[in-house]
Amino acid sequence: MSFNYNEVKEAYERISPYVRKTPLEQSFYLGGDGREYFFKLESFQKVKSFKIRGALNKMLTLTPEEIQRGVATISSGNHGSSVSYAASLLGIKNAKVIVPETTPQSKVDKIQYFGSEALLMGKNYDEAHAMGMKYIEEHGMTYIDAYYDDPKIYGGQGTVAIEILEQNPDIDTIVVPIGGGGLITGIAVAAKAIKPDIRIVGVQTEACPAMIKSYEDGVFYEEYPCEDSLCDSLIGGIGALSYEMAKDYVDDFIAVSEETIGKAVSFMARDEKYIVEAGSCTTVAAVMDFRERIGGKNVALVLSGGNIDGAVLYELMGKYK
Repeated sequence: MSFNYNEVKEAYERISPYVRKTPLEQSFYLGGDGREYFFKLESFQKVKSFKIRGALNKMLTLTPEEIQRGVATISSGNHGSSVSYAASLLGIKNAKVIVPETTPQSKVDKIQYFGSEALLMGKNYDEAHAMGMKYIEEHGMTYIDAYYDDPKIYGGQGTVAIEILEQNPDIDTIVVPIGGGGLITGIAVAAKAIKPDIRIVGVQTEACPAMIKSYEDGVFYEEYPCEDSLCDSLIGGIGALSYEMAKDYVDDFIAVSEETIGKAVSFMARDEKYIVEAGSCTTVAAVMDFRERIGGKNVALVLSGGNIDGAVLYELMGKYK
């Protein structure tokens, strides 16, 4: 496994015709004390998630033979929708997204809306993954990895950093949510190559601090037991490539409470007027609770997605006024 800034630069050239260069908007309410905060709104992508970047970058490098055999992934969330959308953009006819049988119909509908076939397998993600990988192998399809160790996926996710620093070269700190670790690793490697003194801060929910614990315990947690969380996109273990690299590029790792994440979701909708999923709002929560620790004068907060369940949003806005 090797991954460097060249992967990100190549990805940027490759995917630019297909993805939105999302806005970097200054916060109305978080700034002050000589600090300004800017929201990198990946929630404005067509699939409302940054995951389209990695999926597209990978799929644009496939050979005609691989395209003919088809692509598949295992994900009921943003990555599944992104693979489905990328396949439709690139005219890949044979595209399957494998999801657990318990997946909400709304998520299945979204995957199918973008053109892929959703295959329901297993009672939970682990079962779906085991059965799905077997299916993919038997059918000779190309597996589109979500976060484990594919440099093409990490390269695509890292393009967020290139955009941020083009949009505002004064950014001195980037705060990034951590799930599997592909986004933080891609951004950190790219940002430090462009601006070596930039500060990178990664944020996890206290309900699932898999990367923080991996480094504390010196153990690669490919799977991690998680409590119930608002942040469904951040639950589970981390990728092998992120475990190997993130510690060398990320300046600080912060865990934020579910309570503050809930407040951040409500604040973003009520005050800043952005609909953002809870996992993305970890970066806003980090500013609320750890402003001094994050530091910086011009701080970019990556808002990685906007796919929040309507009932959850309604509940949080009622709870945190």
